[in-house]
Amino acid sequence: MECVFGLVGNGFAIVAADTSAVHSILLHKNNEDKIMVLDSHKLVAASGEPGDRVQFTEYVQKNVSLYKFRNGIPLTTAAAANFTRGELATALRKNPYSVNILMAGYDNESGASLYYIDYIATLHKVDKGAFGYGSYFSLSTMDRHYRSDMTVEEAIELVDQCILEIRSRLVVAPPNFVIKIVDKDGARDYAWRQTVQDVTTAAV
Repeated sequence: MECVFGLVGNGFAIVAADTSAVHSILLHKNNEDKIMVLDSHKLVAASGEPGDRVQFTEYVQKNVSLYKFRNGIPLTTAAAANFTRGELATALRKNPYSVNILMAGYDNESGASLYYIDYIATLHKVDKGAFGYGSYFSLSTMDRHYRSDMTVEEAIELVDQCILEIRSRLVVAPPNFVIKIVDKDGARDYAWRQTVQDVTTAAV
C-alpha cells in the first residue's frame, strides 16, 4: 500500500513518499520517513518490506560514504545507482531484498537525474517514476502534466496533485507524505503534507 514517486525538473529532482508504517491491517505510525539522504547531493526513496527497506538503504548509504572516504571523491548519481543495482542483482539469487528504489541526485557535470531500481535489479534512468499502489494514480497524473522544464513551484504543484489523486482514489490511501528535493544546493527536506498527526497513547 506504499506510495513513492519522483520527477526531474529544470536543475532539480523531487521525490515524495508516504509516511505510514503498516503491517497487515495495523497502522503503527504516521511519521516514518522513507526517503534517506544518501549523501550531500543524493536521495533514496524506497518502498518494500520494512526490514529490507531500512537495512538495504542503510547498507547503500554506508558504502557510498566508504567510497568517498577511501578515494576522496564522491560517487556520481549514476555510479551510486549502478552500485545499488549490482548489490540487488547479487542478492537476487542468494537472499533477495524486497525493496524498490527511486534514487535522485545532482551532479555538477550532468545536473539532476532520477533512477528507477526495482526489486529484481532493473535499472532505468527516468524523468518521472513511481512505486506502490499510488503509482496507478501518480504516473497517469504526471504523464498528463509533467514537463522537463518545470520550475520548483510547478513541480511541487504537480506533486500535490498526485497526492490529492492518491488520497481521493485509493481505497487505503496513506494520509501523510514527505517531500524532499535535491539540486545544486544539496539534498534536503522540502515539506510534509499531513492530514493525520501521530498520536502517542498514554500508559494506563
